[in-house]
Amino acid sequence: MNLFEPFAQRSLTLRHRLVVAPMCQYSATDGVPDDWHLVHLGSRAVGGAALVIAEATAVSARGRISPQDTGLWNQAQGDAWQPITRFIKQHGAIAGVQLAHAGRKASTLRPWEGHGPVPSGQGDWRTVAPSALPFDNGWHTPEALDDDGTQAVITDFRDAAQRALAAGFELVELHAAHGYLLHQFLSPLSNQRDDRYGGSFENRTRLVREVIMAVREVWPAELPLWLRISATDWAEHGAGWTIEQSVQLAKQVKPLGVDLIDVSSGGLLPKVSIPLEPGYQVPFAARIRREADIATGAVGLITEPEQAAEIVASGAADVVLTARESLRDPYFPRRAAQQLGANIEAPPQYQRAW
Repeated sequence: MNLFEPFAQRSLTLRHRLVVAPMCQYSATDGVPDDWHLVHLGSRAVGGAALVIAEATAVSARGRISPQDTGLWNQAQGDAWQPITRFIKQHGAIAGVQLAHAGRKASTLRPWEGHGPVPSGQGDWRTVAPSALPFDNGWHTPEALDDDGTQAVITDFRDAAQRALAAGFELVELHAAHGYLLHQFLSPLSNQRDDRYGGSFENRTRLVREVIMAVREVWPAELPLWLRISATDWAEHGAGWTIEQSVQLAKQVKPLGVDLIDVSSGGLLPKVSIPLEPGYQVPFAARIRREADIATGAVGLITEPEQAAEIVASGAADVVLTARESLRDPYFPRRAAQQLGANIEAPPQYQRAW
């Protein structure tokens, strides 16, 4: 495989294999994206990305990470996304969105205003989780979801997917990573339920599977559905969610209509030791791709064109997602193409420079 060869999934074809990962901007008002999101996401499409995935977008007000998260739980939010998706597509990229529920990590301050939960009485809200276990010392204790609550979460994801389609998105990614609600159900460290959503691997993965099936009911068969997971909790002594369980989950969700596993890691536990180095999560993507026979995306400290090219050429992953590097350089795909002897057609306004 070549980094700059097209990548087809269902009826869509990415023009190459460099993707802008979803990155929270913490800049919406009442879940409504604005000019910042248009310029931020649109500039990455102009910069040559094949797919631009909008940030973790809440399926309900309670599911926001911060008060300033984008949402898709009402019509006003869906309408505000339309000019953004239109611009992305006008410049050759596919418009995707990550649908998310933060669970016990909701109601938090945006990073440049502090760390941890929103202080009581300053716009905070009651959070929910599989079990009444706080994320860390000093954090709020979430309310354990009852059966009605879990069914409401499923409905929220399905309804948000419908709004995403109406807003012009062509790809949906479900967020089951980084310690947010779906990940909280997967890991035995955060899920201590004794009902059909807790205990065994089959039970802990049930909500993820039911969300996927509900979304697939409304998301067109001709459009791709991706799933982001944390391949491991990085817990000591192999506790928690592991790469072995990730492989098994990937095998489960492929026949349900998931087209690619976006492989990240961590986020469930505070203060864990993670062996950070360039491409440190790539082996997880490679193993899931090999053992579950499903397309994967690699993400995490991928900063150089040659590094991205090798990931694809080696068969470790089908696409490479860049996050911080695309913040530093919105034109990373064009720079990578130049360095690697490929070409991405530039907008006519920019062609004199390329």
